[in-house]
Amino acid sequence: MVFLKSLYIILIGCLLYLFLGNINTSKIEVPDEAIRFRVIASSNSSDDQRLKMKVKLEIEKELADILKDVKSFPSATTAISNNLKTIEDKVKTILKNENNMETFKINFGNNYFPEKEYNGIKYKEGKYNSLTITLGNGLGKNWWCILFPPLCLLDENDYKEAEYSLYVKEVIDSYLNDK
Repeated sequence: MVFLKSLYIILIGCLLYLFLGNINTSKIEVPDEAIRFRVIASSNSSDDQRLKMKVKLEIEKELADILKDVKSFPSATTAISNNLKTIEDKVKTILKNENNMETFKINFGNNYFPEKEYNGIKYKEGKYNSLTITLGNGLGKNWWCILFPPLCLLDENDYKEAEYSLYVKEVIDSYLNDK
């Protein structure tokens, strides 16, 4: 069953790649009513980068649960705001389990993002709605994605195939209608 779900997601990804490969990606932008999720490592050392990814993976699971029934930007904002203590406790637990005494900061609001180019799409620098977790000094490489709409939370273990297909169709339809 997991193999079929994975195969299905890979097929959807290939179709999206083929479809989106013909779209002018310079016109693709993150919507204003989006919430980003960012984890910044303390440094670029391999241990700090590994810890960043551990925090990212565990908090993503927590956020997937928090946002599983959320359908709107205001609801997403409220759900995250109401669960900041849970997220903070989860980060503390991760650090404790890793025997790491690193300090950290969590900020939910407008946070600075540097310019980034990914898969031919340039994301402008600026302040964006986001949940940002900064580990230690926050001088290392960061990881980020779009938390809402849930572009980084889509996973075969979190969503049914039909829901994933419908969401992908909605994203494509929305983009084509905006052209």
